[in-house]
Amino acid sequence: MFTPFNRPRRLRGTTEIRRMVRETNLSVDDFIYPLFVTYRKDGKTPIASMPGQFQLSIDLLVAEVQEAQSLGIPAVILFGLPESKDAMGSDSYDENGIIQKAVRAVKESVSDILVITDVCFCEYTDHGHCGMITDNYLDNDATLELLVRQAVSHARAGADMLAPSGMIDGMVGAIREGLDESGFEKMPILSYAVKYASGFYGPFRDAVESSPQSGDRKTHQMDPANVAEALKEAALDVEEGADILMVKPALSYLDVIRRIKERFELPLAAYNVSGEYSMVKAAAANGWIDERSVTLEILTSIKRAGADLILTYHAKDAAKWLS
Repeated sequence: MFTPFNRPRRLRGTTEIRRMVRETNLSVDDFIYPLFVTYRKDGKTPIASMPGQFQLSIDLLVAEVQEAQSLGIPAVILFGLPESKDAMGSDSYDENGIIQKAVRAVKESVSDILVITDVCFCEYTDHGHCGMITDNYLDNDATLELLVRQAVSHARAGADMLAPSGMIDGMVGAIREGLDESGFEKMPILSYAVKYASGFYGPFRDAVESSPQSGDRKTHQMDPANVAEALKEAALDVEEGADILMVKPALSYLDVIRRIKERFELPLAAYNVSGEYSMVKAAAANGWIDERSVTLEILTSIKRAGADLILTYHAKDAAKWLS
């Protein structure tokens, strides 16, 4: 009978040994918590397709950010639901828009937490697309001008970091130039550099009421089959001045996260998106999986693939579990 000489199980025998030799360590420091803020007063509207997530009025948003801060979560990212929408998404760059008001309220009430704002138009346009529409097509360069206005207004409101998400050609360069010209040269940009036209976004579109009224977003978001294109998109954003890159979604694109991490030296974020979150919640509610173990396994896999930061709706629960 063969007697093994090499026994890897020697390093799996106790909890203490496993902790000591663990290659990937998930931490609350890795998390960015996405939150949805609405103009409605004193409101906490449940998002049916995202159990445990809510559209929050500004006062309740502040309370939620305070709780996140108390759990050690270092950053939140805000998505706004305006009182009214129009073809240009004008609330997004209004100095008294929903995000601008929310940022000011959070910064006045909560310290020691980073406030990131999503810079895009789909939540604000009546057609549900990520910019100006001309002849039934997203007008890239006209959208850039409005993105700059939006970014600068968020910076003036007090945001700590901006996250352009529309996959508009030249968005990082235009925003960087606009910020610098307006005196915000220290403002970092977290770019949705690699954002796929994914089926995992459905619950998010419920959350921000942003489903396209016609067509889809495949003319600007990437084909899920492509990886070389992801490397090209990331390289362009690096050239244009991005400070952090992001891959979205995360779970079906772990290979892309790894490729981006190996190629570029910038910090890398990954978005554990709404559909990924909701599948876990639904399976757990039916007793099919253990929510805690599966959630932490998924988040660990995202970090193991190469993500330095993880945007996740599980942030509060994961922070409690990790503590």
